[in-house]
Amino acid sequence: MISGWPSHHEKAVLRFYEDIWNRLDFPAIPELLAPGFTFRGSLGEVRVGHGEFGDYVNGVTGALAEYVCSIEALVAQESRVAARMMFSGTHRATFRGLPATGRRVSWAGAGFFTFHDDLISDLWVLGDLHTLDQQLRATP
Repeated sequence: MISGWPSHHEKAVLRFYEDIWNRLDFPAIPELLAPGFTFRGSLGEVRVGHGEFGDYVNGVTGALAEYVCSIEALVAQESRVAARMMFSGTHRATFRGLPATGRRVSWAGAGFFTFHDDLISDLWVLGDLHTLDQQLRATP
């Protein structure tokens, strides 16, 4: 839960998850991300620029229906923001090398944002892939 008045950078992180990830509002990408934006996702992939990042979002949300990123906490200091997250969705297509299971999955993660000129210039996301993989591989 976010308390107090969010800073400009915290508001940008909130929009990043709400608009881009949860609403798939791709026109928000250039409003929030620097042109040379670098992204290292929790799935281990590194992407650079708006187009590559948009492809990553499409890949994840294409494999996980009703994909949602929920912010549990934000901590901001100068040009950096850290977000404690929960990610969830329903496994509807091949994901992490596994065919669709129809299972609802959720896992914890953290995003570490760096800003330059009020735009997100870099993001590194760490996720609990062990928990995610256990859910994907669980026997019914």
